[in-house]
Formats: sequence, structure tokens, C-alpha cells
Amino acid sequence: MIDHPFLAELCARTDSKIVLLVVDGLGGLPHADTGLSELERAQTPNLDELARRSACGLTVPVGPGITPGSGPGHLALFGYDPLKYVIGRGVLEALGIGVELGPGDVAVRCNFCTVDGDGRLTDRRAGRIPSAEAAPLVERLARIELDGAEVEVKHVQDYRFVVVFREYWGYGGQGLGQNVSDTDPQRVGVRPPEPMGADPPSRTTAALASEFIHSAQDILGGRATANMILMRGFSSVPTWPRFGDSYALDPCAVAAYPMYRGLASLVGMRVIPTGLDFDAELDTLEERIAEHDFAFLHYKHADTAGEDGDYDGKVRALEELDRRIPRVLALGADTLAIAGDHSTPSALAAHSWHPVPALVNSRWTGGVGSTAFSERQFQTGSLGTQPATSLMMQLMAHAGKLDKFGA
Repeated sequence: MIDHPFLAELCARTDSKIVLLVVDGLGGLPHADTGLSELERAQTPNLDELARRSACGLTVPVGPGITPGSGPGHLALFGYDPLKYVIGRGVLEALGIGVELGPGDVAVRCNFCTVDGDGRLTDRRAGRIPSAEAAPLVERLARIELDGAEVEVKHVQDYRFVVVFREYWGYGGQGLGQNVSDTDPQRVGVRPPEPMGADPPSRTTAALASEFIHSAQDILGGRATANMILMRGFSSVPTWPRFGDSYALDPCAVAAYPMYRGLASLVGMRVIPTGLDFDAELDTLEERIAEHDFAFLHYKHADTAGEDGDYDGKVRALEELDRRIPRVLALGADTLAIAGDHSTPSALAAHSWHPVPALVNSRWTGGVGSTAFSERQFQTGSLGTQPATSLMMQLMAHAGKLDKFGA
């Protein structure tokens, strides 16, 4: 992991290649009617066959009982302790679409939502309106002017956008803080709370955010849907150890969704531009993997269906992934890991605290596999249950990139 005190002495550069495929929201729970999780219900012959010749187990992204966001979940898989390396979604979304952030800037991830006549949330994601509908709304919000600060508003994807606050006059010149509470209550039937700052600079940011929200409400209020906005993940750019330097790797990242490009960029991976779906990601990595010895590849659709409470949809998403496993294997990685950043059971329609399936395949894993790719099977796998932060060291060892520790 990143904070291993002897990591620089242990890591060795070799020609072997590592591919880490992160299946967003991979884990699930048994359905009330079938008694089977989404993975157990899905027809996944390729993943099952791979599990039989791989080391399998479960990972805990943050800690027992703690439900992780996507940021902490991915950072843990990269070897960063998510309790130490804390980052809000705003920076990740901004970096993911190429927004340049200065040291005093505060970014926040926003999305359109729908409220009723009393201001209570009826849909936190405004029906997941597509980019064609959302982008013109973002253009209108980009014309909002604030007292005492410059604001930049950029569309991200579908119903999501990012707002960056940049102070340049007024407010006593004390700067902006990132310790601001979210306005997304994570449930419907209630009014979104006002943003609150935890210290004087953050209260300045909260005041600007509140002013922006009310201006947005004036612009969107006449609409039946997407008539309000939510904010979460106020954050500024941190200075962290670089992934490639820590592990003596030349890493790249291929992800269709901006947030995951932002995560990769934040830790110093080379983000390779790609298309809008997993097939495009595979096309891109097939063309560029020869240039790198580590590749992070992201698959989103299992998480989307899980968050929508769509059991059958998540089953289909896992089956779609399975059909592409031969292409993943054809990348020729010496060491392949398939893991999840968190569980998203459709029964909960949300992220959950449950351990997440993980698989490592290399020339060293024959004969230690599980009989199928599922949560239940992996409970007794040879990897056991371990912190997600340990996975990178497992991959480095399997790839022959760790020297002996001690005399």
C-alpha cells in the first residue's frame, strides 16, 4: 500500500503487465424471491471459468460496517488508505473533464433533481436526464454571477455538472474553504438542506454556494422535472504521493465516466481519452496497453442498475460484462485483477457496507480457485477477506515486482 514504510525499497521495475478491472458496484445481496444475488443469478460462464483458475476472495473498502463512496472505494484499490486520503467528488468530477484547478479553488459535484411544489425531493437524479437535455440547462446556469467570487460551471455527463468557486474580491480576502456540508440528503420526501461551512473560509464558500443554488432555483423553477440542483463533495486539490512513483510503475487509466478519470488523474496515472462505453474502453486499451505496465480499466453499468434498485438490470449488466471477458483476457496481462470499489445491492438501491468480490489471476493461481464468480463462493476463496488497500501489493507480488523484505 502507498504508506508502506519500505515500499520504495521493495518495488522493482519489470516487463510484466498488470490490468486492474474495477467493476463499479460489483457486490450484491440475495433477492427476496430467488435467494440469489445478482452475480449468482447472472449467466457468467467466462467469469466462472476464470474464477476456477484464480485466487479469489473478498475485500473491505474502508472498514467493517462502513459504506464507501466510489472515491474511497477506488482509492483503496489503488493502495491509498481512504481514511487518510480523503477527497470530495467535486475535484474528481472537475479533473475528469479537464478543468484546471488552482490551489485556492473549491469544486463541487452537482446534479439536477426534481422537487415538488413544497420543495421536497421527488427524484434525486431528475430521471437521469440525458446530456442532450442537461447541457443546455448547464449553459443557463453558467451565466449566474456571484457577489465576490468568480464561478465556473461545466457540464459533466447526463444529469451531472460541476461548479468551481474562485474568489477574486470581497469577503475580506480570507479565501475559500472546502469543509462545506452537502445539500443532497440522500433520500426523497425532504427538502434539500442549505450548505453549511465548518470554519470561516468554508462559511464563505457555503454562502456562495447558497447564492448559486437560489439563483439556479429561479432559472429552473418553472420546469416540471430537473427543476432544482443538489451539491455534494466540496473539495480542493490535495498533494498526494503519485501512484507510479510509489509502485515503480508506468500506469494508465481508461474510463468512460469523468469521475474515474479524475481519480486516476489525481493519483498521477496517465488518463487515455476514450469513448462513452466499455467497448470503446477496450478498443482504447487494446491500442495503448503496450506503452504501459499497469492499466486501470473501469466498468460502470452494474452500479447504475444497483442504485436504481433494478435487480434484473444489474443481472444483465453483469452478463454484458461477462461477454467481454475474452477481450479483457486477450489484453495479455501477466497479472489480472477483477474487483469492485463497493457493493451496490439492488435490494438496497444504494451502496452498501458488504465485502466485495475480488479475483487475482496469474501464473501462480492455478488450482486455488473457486467454483463460480460470486459473493458466496468467494467467502471461502484462497485470498480470504482482506482490506482493499492490500490488493495492489498482491498484484505487485503476482507480477514479480516486489523484492524480498529484509535479510
